[in-house]
Amino acid sequence: MRSERRRACALAVRALRGARPALAALATLALPVAEAAAPGPEPAAATLCAACHGEDGRSSAPAFPNLAGQQAEYLQKQLIDFAKGRRTNEVMTAALAQVPRSDFATLVVYYAAEPPPPGRVGDAVLAAAGRGIFEEGDWPAGIPPCRSCHGGQGAGSERYPRLAGQNPAYTLQQLADFKAGTRRNDPRRAMREVAGRLSEVQMKALAEYLAGL
Repeated sequence: MRSERRRACALAVRALRGARPALAALATLALPVAEAAAPGPEPAAATLCAACHGEDGRSSAPAFPNLAGQQAEYLQKQLIDFAKGRRTNEVMTAALAQVPRSDFATLVVYYAAEPPPPGRVGDAVLAAAGRGIFEEGDWPAGIPPCRSCHGGQGAGSERYPRLAGQNPAYTLQQLADFKAGTRRNDPRRAMREVAGRLSEVQMKALAEYLAGL
C-alpha cells in the first residue's frame, strides 16, 4: 500500500512537471521566514504539494506528513535540507526540483498558518503507553520525555517541530529512520540519540499517542 501511494505521488509530480515549466530551476538562496509576506491565497506551488500532502496541508495518505500548522522554522529547514541533499526522499527531491527556493518562504507561511488537523487515536491502549514516554520518558534507558522539547501538547516551538496530530505511520517511519541513521538532518544528533534508545514497541506507542493530540 505504501509503495502504491508513493507511485501515485510520483506520477502526480511528473504530470505537474510538464505543466509547470516556469518552476524548473532552483534559485540560490531561501528567503528568511521573518521576511516572508503575510499569509494570503494558496501559493501556486502548493498545487504540487497537494498531490501528496493533501488540500491545505492535511494529508490523507498515512505515509506522508501533515504540513498544516507546522512550525514555520521547521518547515523552512526541511525544504532547504531536501533541496541541498541533507535530507533525502525521492518524491520530495523530484517535487522540489520544480520549485524555486525563492518560493519556499511563501509555502512555509501558507502551511504554518493553516489550522492543524484534529487528533485521532486508533489504539487507545497503545496511545496510553506512548503518553507515558512522551510525558515522563524512560530514564533508565536514557530516554528524556518528548514534551521537554516538543511541548506539553506536542505543538512544538521555534526550535522544535509540531508532532501533535501527525499521521502515525509517518511519525513511526521518521523515528525508525533516525534510529537507523538514514535521516541525519537533526541538529546536534539529538533525535538520532533519542530514537536510537527507543524500542520498536515504544516508537509505535509514541506515534499512536502523538496522532491523538
